Amino acid sequence: MQDQTRGTIQMVAAMVISGTIGWFVVMAGEPVLTVVFWRCVFGAGALVILCAALGLLRVRLTRKQLLMAGLSGVALVLNWLLLFGSYSRASVSVATVVYNTQPFMLLCFGAVFFGERITVVKLGWLGLAFAGVVAIVLNRPDATYVSDDYLPGIAMALLAALGWATAAITTKALKGVPPQLIALIHVSVGSVMLAPFVLANGLPATPETWAVLASMGLIHTGLMYALLYAAIQSLPTSQQGALAFVYPVVTILVDVFAMGTRLQPVQGLGMAVILLAAAGMTLGWGQRRTRTVEASR
Repeated sequence: MQDQTRGTIQMVAAMVISGTIGWFVVMAGEPVLTVVFWRCVFGAGALVILCAALGLLRVRLTRKQLLMAGLSGVALVLNWLLLFGSYSRASVSVATVVYNTQPFMLLCFGAVFFGERITVVKLGWLGLAFAGVVAIVLNRPDATYVSDDYLPGIAMALLAALGWATAAITTKALKGVPPQLIALIHVSVGSVMLAPFVLANGLPATPETWAVLASMGLIHTGLMYALLYAAIQSLPTSQQGALAFVYPVVTILVDVFAMGTRLQPVQGLGMAVILLAAAGMTLGWGQRRTRTVEASR
């Protein structure tokens, strides 16, 4: 019981940290490539220390494992670039909620690549999420930091969700590899991948910018991953899925109360519908009842 209580606190803390990252991206005032690059660099430093403390730097990976970890790292970095880029176009809260269509991307990937069956219940949740996206697209929020590229911002958030799902599917081939080590490989790949594009344009100029970028790497990457993976080890999957929705809720609160974004009523309804559908998919609502009925026949 103590392990689960500690795991719950760790999971909630990780999701709260994740929920504030959009605020930091906007405060940085730097191009998205720069923000993601320095997040990877500072994050790699934090994760090296974590992996060393856990004795994971001595783990030997096969060539195939390194290749799959590298490919999933590329997908994850592209996901960050698209998601962070969508913040200034669609708003942090709208982009984050649209990004939370990830479970449906995984559903489609599972059907295409692994022959997993899509049930009527899952199709229902998928249709509900699509209706939520349509409701969001119909109106744009009132936010001072948002540009006129609203629909491209929505598209970028959806593509970011696709990138995350791609990284998740690729990572499935890394069973047995410590997740902290996978995270270190991911940010290391991002550092190498983006360095030629970022360093050629010079370094950030102000101490305030450096502080924001460092916090995104050390806190939003290193500390967040440490808390998240510690929680995963002590919590059942269903509880992890439920607590993961702290992330978009915190993001919405931060965007509205700290960044002054005003959402349209239709958008609020659409966001609630997407979160409801994603929760239904993640937690298996309806599926359990269906299985119980089938088992009683």
